Amino acid sequence: MKTIIIIGGSKGIGNAIVKTLVSTHNVVNISRTTPPESHPNLKHYSCDVLKDDLPEIESADALIYCPGSINLKPISRLNTKDFQTDFEINVLGAVKAIQQYLPALKASNSPSILLFSTVATQLGMPFHASIATAKSGVEGLVKSLGAELAPTVRINAIAPTVTDTQLASNLLRNEKMVDNITNRHPLKKYLNPQEVADMAAYLISEKAAACSGQIFKMDCGIVSFKI
Repeated sequence: MKTIIIIGGSKGIGNAIVKTLVSTHNVVNISRTTPPESHPNLKHYSCDVLKDDLPEIESADALIYCPGSINLKPISRLNTKDFQTDFEINVLGAVKAIQQYLPALKASNSPSILLFSTVATQLGMPFHASIATAKSGVEGLVKSLGAELAPTVRINAIAPTVTDTQLASNLLRNEKMVDNITNRHPLKKYLNPQEVADMAAYLISEKAAACSGQIFKMDCGIVSFKI
């Protein structure tokens, strides 16, 4: 079985990925909190990726970095600390994980890395200045490392729209907000974590062997269509 390192697999999209992969892969989860499920194929390390030393892992076939933030404020209420924090969570944490586990990945037959962006890098949205800036850094990292690490290691990112997780709970906190979010998307839906987990499973598999340096929009049409 392949070994998959997941940073941030205890909640949200990361946890959906853990549950999707754990029956067929050895999954190593690294997060501050323990995942709610247990499985013989699941190993957990309690770790704050920004503050702690990452555990030593000798072999790995894929690295998935899931931590993110939704820091939505008007520019007048954002300060440089907000921008710095979002950049650290989304970009520097990913860089730290990649640098730590790249030697292990390079020893694999078909290694891959998966990061997460957002539709807000492609669609101008009010109050998204800090997170869109940070996630644009993620996309730049994917493009650059895709070229640098070819042909040995593939790296891609998923850019989802609103996804029904705890992180997005403020955007979906009442029926009116749910209706507004739903109707803003041409496909009249937003994402559930399992949809994103299924895409993640595909992108780290050999079925996606031709894909690297790509940003895959899961946008329910909000970026792609004007209807």
